[in-house]
Amino acid sequence: MRRSAPWSWLPVVPLLLVACMTGDDVENVQGMLSGGPRPDVNPVPRNASPPFRYPVSLYAQRVQGNVTLRIFIDTTGRVHPESTTVAETSGYGALDTAAINGSRELAFQPAMKDDKPMAIWVLYPVHFRHPDAPPLPGDSTRARDTSQPTPR
Repeated sequence: MRRSAPWSWLPVVPLLLVACMTGDDVENVQGMLSGGPRPDVNPVPRNASPPFRYPVSLYAQRVQGNVTLRIFIDTTGRVHPESTTVAETSGYGALDTAAINGSRELAFQPAMKDDKPMAIWVLYPVHFRHPDAPPLPGDSTRARDTSQPTPR
């Protein structure tokens, strides 16, 4: 008789757990598997202008790029900078660093679920655009946003 590997029963464990769950438990597990519960209302930025500072040397060279940050917004709307990471790099370390540094100044109205504030992870895009440089592939043809990060 062939002996099965000691871990061969592991695929059965999720089935056993699901059989013992209530409807709320199943919803919570589905939320965890899909990235967490979804808010009824997404967080809304409170900043009057973007807090991102275009690195002066890259601005002078008309270097442009997009950085996507993964940020954690708590129930008060505060961003936890120690949790901020670059989810998608611009390809320029200085732009990535400027985006991370600027995220420390972000403030939000918190996300809401069932009329209660909720903490949430979000992907937050930061676009560094020089007013005299050509648009990047994927940029829209509409007028450029004048509230872009400023060189400092």
